[in-house]
Amino acid sequence: MASPRATPPLLKDLNERTVLDAIRDGAPVSRAEISRRVGISKPTVSQALQSLLDAGLVREAADDPGGPRYGALFFEPVPEAALVLGLDLGARFLRGAICDLGGEVRAREDVELVGADAAAVLEGFGALRDSLADSTGLSASLIDTAVVGVPAVVDTATGVVGLTSVEGLDGMHFADAAAERLGVPVIVDNDTNLAAVGEQWLGVARGLSDFVFLSIGTGLGAGLVLGGEVHRGHNGAAGEVDLVSAGSANGDIDPCAGALSDVALGLASSFDGATVVAAPFDPRDVFGAARAGDALARRIVDEEARRIALHVVPIAAVADVALVVLGGGLGTNGDLLLEPVRQRLAEWLPYPPRVEVSSLGEAAVLTGALAVGRRAALDNVFQNRAPVASA
Repeated sequence: MASPRATPPLLKDLNERTVLDAIRDGAPVSRAEISRRVGISKPTVSQALQSLLDAGLVREAADDPGGPRYGALFFEPVPEAALVLGLDLGARFLRGAICDLGGEVRAREDVELVGADAAAVLEGFGALRDSLADSTGLSASLIDTAVVGVPAVVDTATGVVGLTSVEGLDGMHFADAAAERLGVPVIVDNDTNLAAVGEQWLGVARGLSDFVFLSIGTGLGAGLVLGGEVHRGHNGAAGEVDLVSAGSANGDIDPCAGALSDVALGLASSFDGATVVAAPFDPRDVFGAARAGDALARRIVDEEARRIALHVVPIAAVADVALVVLGGGLGTNGDLLLEPVRQRLAEWLPYPPRVEVSSLGEAAVLTGALAVGRRAALDNVFQNRAPVASA
């Protein structure tokens, strides 16, 4: 069978995409430099540039890149050719941000959303989108894609979510419902998976291809990155490390906030020294007391570190990851947790991974959502550019 021939429209698209990528990678860049870098003739580069200028995807650069211009024009991408909406649905807050194609965050806002059901969540999405768009000073119509992080198992093919505590959300085609409310394509993913993507893009895991993001807070979850991509597993449930405790008779490996309070209660009942730690043993108070040198609080934090390490061991033993990133409300207490976790892993494993605290903090999920959405939008703005009428 004869191979399909490259048609003029296909070649035109390929040339324009090649030129656009060269500008995105090296802006500000001249016509001659583009031609040199991609191996396309200057007249062909000029044609592609004109199409991209007409489509509003590139523009002449105002900034001098340094060195003599000799009359040359320089070009750069238009970052506001499209926007990306990121949303992070948490236990207490709905966090949102909008970024442009260059990755610059144009607006960021958090709203309290305690005890909301699925309908209220969707309503909150729309209100937050409008507020963020107003803050950017740009039209909401520029939003190309929305990416939502949810505390749930997500079937990324269908957008159906499961194993979530949000009333009415379990089993819902959430991506479709959110797309209908927001009026743009919506990608839904597990929040911890997105946190891992965020750390890989702009955080402590930048450039790494094998690591895990372990989130410890009111719940427990892991985002596992293998070979540079998020590993989701057969059911989309990879990283549900809270299930590890299913075989534990007394639950003595759970590091979540509720279990930490139980640990504190148990240790306090047999502690006969002076302490400021008291019921209801709020984790923030416990960690604060530990920083002040309280002996009971130190014991509680040491037990927390042991439990975290117990969850890292099976991941490290099976996946041999290079890095473990600790995140979530409890995991970010690196000044107290990092060294005891590292020490236990060094004792228990022949090849212990490096352990660090998230450098993005509470913005990790949002950062990952924006990274995923930006990747999609960069393709979409080229594919959906308005065709230029031929003369």
